[in-house]
Amino acid sequence: MKRVALVLFCSLALSSCVNEEFFQHDALATEEELNGKAAAGPDSAWVILGRHYDRSGFHRFFWGNHHRPLWTTPVKLPVFRLDSVNGGLQVVKKGGGYQTTSFQLEDRQGRLYAFRSLDKDPKEVVSPFWQSTFVTNVLRDQTSAANPFGALVVPPLASAVGVYHTNPKLYYVAATDTTFGEFSLLVQGKVFMLEEKYDSPADITPAFSADVFNFEDSEGALRKRFLRNTYHFSQEAFARARLLDLLLGDWDRHKGQWDWAVTAQRADTTYFPVPKDRDQVFLKMKSGLIPSIATSKLLGRKFHTFDHDFSDVKAYMLNAKFIDERLLHELSREDWQRIAQEMQQQLTDDVIDRAVKELPLPIYTLVGPEMAHNLKSRRHLLPKAAAQMYAILAKKVTIPGSDAPEQFVVKRLGDGDVEVIVTRPATGAAPARQLYKRIFKRGETEEIILHGLAGDDKFILSGQADESILVKIYGGLGEDEITDNSSVSGWKKYTQVYDTERGNEINFGTEAKDKTTKDVRVHAYDREGN
Repeated sequence: MKRVALVLFCSLALSSCVNEEFFQHDALATEEELNGKAAAGPDSAWVILGRHYDRSGFHRFFWGNHHRPLWTTPVKLPVFRLDSVNGGLQVVKKGGGYQTTSFQLEDRQGRLYAFRSLDKDPKEVVSPFWQSTFVTNVLRDQTSAANPFGALVVPPLASAVGVYHTNPKLYYVAATDTTFGEFSLLVQGKVFMLEEKYDSPADITPAFSADVFNFEDSEGALRKRFLRNTYHFSQEAFARARLLDLLLGDWDRHKGQWDWAVTAQRADTTYFPVPKDRDQVFLKMKSGLIPSIATSKLLGRKFHTFDHDFSDVKAYMLNAKFIDERLLHELSREDWQRIAQEMQQQLTDDVIDRAVKELPLPIYTLVGPEMAHNLKSRRHLLPKAAAQMYAILAKKVTIPGSDAPEQFVVKRLGDGDVEVIVTRPATGAAPARQLYKRIFKRGETEEIILHGLAGDDKFILSGQADESILVKIYGGLGEDEITDNSSVSGWKKYTQVYDTERGNEINFGTEAKDKTTKDVRVHAYDREGN
C-alpha cells in the first residue's frame, strides 16, 4: 500500500509539471485571450502574467486553485521604456536574486530602483539533487498562491498609518526591447515590478520626514546598534509596521525585508522601518488537498492564507522571529493596544476602498470587493491580533546592551512583577541617558534575559517578593559588576548569572544561582542573524 501511495503521489506531482519553456514565452495576450477587449495603444499592452498556472480541475483538486485566475487574466500594463520612465533610467547592475530576474536601475538624479520579474522560478533554491525532479515543478506551481498584484494595494494603507513604503509599479517589457544590452534576453516579453530602493541620501523623497538624512540596511543598522549605545530603533514605529504586516497577511518579514530611515538628534541616531519586497501579501494557499495538509500548524504553518480574520497570529511571526525579538522587547501591552486602535481610526473604509482600487480593473473585478471586505474585517480585529502578538513576544524577553558600558537595574516588585531600567553613563561623546524601561507582568513573562555584551557593565538587582520572574544575566566580555540583593520566597532561585569565572566582580546574595564558567562561549549572542 505504501508503494501504491508513493506512486500516486508522484503521479499527482508530475501532473503539476510546468515546462521551463513556459517561462520564456511572451506575456503578451493573444486576440483569442483578449476575448474582444479594446486594443492597447503604443504605450501599453494587454498581458497575461502566468499562463502556466492555468491547470485542470483534477490538478486544482489536489494542488489548489490559489490565485490562478489572477495570473491567467489579461491586464493592461504600460510598456517599459528604459530611456523615458522616471525621466530616463540606466542599468547599474544585475541583481543576485535566486527566484526572480532583477536589476538595479538609476535615474538622472542618482535615485536607485529595483526592477524585478513578477513571476518566480524557485529552481535555484532547491538542492541540485531535486532540481530536475517533480519537486521543482511542484514549487513552481505553488507560486500561484501569491497575489501578483497585491503590492499595488499597500502604499495607500501604509501612508494612512504612517509607515514608510515603496511605490511599486508594473510594466511589460516588449519582446523587441534591446535597451538592456547583454541582459535583453532576460527581460524581453516579461512583466516586471519597478520600485524605489532606499540606499543613500539621493533616494530621500518628500514622503520622508525632514529629519531623515540617510538609509541603512538591517545588517548595518543592527551592527551599529550593538556596537554603541547611541544607536536605537524606534520600537513603536516598528510595531506599527508589523501590525500593518498582519493586516496584509504578509508572512515573509525576515530582516532582509527591511531598510531603515536614519535620523539623528545630537549624539543619538534612531532608525525607522521602511518595509520592502511585498511579494507575499494576500497569500491564498488553503485550497487543494495537498496544500491544506502541508500548511497545517505541524508543517508549513507560515504559509497562512489571507482571509477575514487572524486565525493564527504566530504563523505571521515565524519568519520575523529574529528581528521581532530584537526590536519589539520594550513595548507594553498598553502600547500595543494604543497603536492598534490608532491604526483602526486611520484605516477608514474610504482608505481601504481606494487602496484596493489600485488593482488593475480586471483584477479588481475578480477579487477587489472580497479583499476590501477582508481588510475591513481584519482592521476591526486588529487590537485582538496586537494582544496576541504581544503575548507571544512577552513570554520570553531578551534585553541586550551594547559593546559600550551600561547599567542594568532590576527591581522585584511586591506583586511579582519586575521592573528593568537600562542606562548609559555620560561620556565625552554622549550625555547620560535612560535607554530602556519596562515593567514585566508575572502572568505574561516567564523569563527576562539580560545581555551586557562587551562593555564593562553593572547589574544591580533589588526588591523582595513572594513570587517573581526568572532573570538570567549574561555579563558579556567586559569586566562586569553583578550584585543581587533581591529576595523571593521559597527554595527556587529567580536569578541566574552566566559569565566567566575570572575578571568580574559578582555578589550572588541569597537569590542568584552561580552559572559562571571558564568557557568564553557563555557570552555568545546572535547580533545580526548571520
